[in-house]
Amino acid sequence: MTAEAPDVLAEQVVRRCRETGTRLVLVEACTGGRVCARLTEVPGASAVVERGFIPYSNESKVEQLGVPLELLQAHGSVSEEAVEALAHAALAHSRADWAVAETGIAGPTGGTPRKPVGLAFLAVLRRGGRATVERHVFTGDRSAVRRAIADRALVLLLERLASES
Repeated sequence: MTAEAPDVLAEQVVRRCRETGTRLVLVEACTGGRVCARLTEVPGASAVVERGFIPYSNESKVEQLGVPLELLQAHGSVSEEAVEALAHAALAHSRADWAVAETGIAGPTGGTPRKPVGLAFLAVLRRGGRATVERHVFTGDRSAVRRAIADRALVLLLERLASES
């Protein structure tokens, strides 16, 4: 058995947040907790990760976080509007300073011509600030898409943290 390679992105996020006293809430509607798991592998993450939500179904987005069902019906759960609503809702349901939210279609099924497999939306939001929302279409199998979403979520958070310091 070999030791896993260090997760440099997760380590950078935890270090940066610890230095600034920043607390995070994560909403992982596609990755199923992958980002939170990566962060909590890093020693000291308990000072950073306030909580995580895994609202996989539309019902859980509504029940757990209070995202309006009408918004999900109008735009779909994989949309810019949905991911921004998830980020705002996460901050409303936590004591965190920053929210990271993602939603996507990991495949191999579920895609349409308008919303293909690999489509993902990511949002990073500072309490009292404006959300940064990104749209990506990642390639690869289900695991590769989910890994790419998690990687980009951590990079986007690091970029926002750096720009706000």
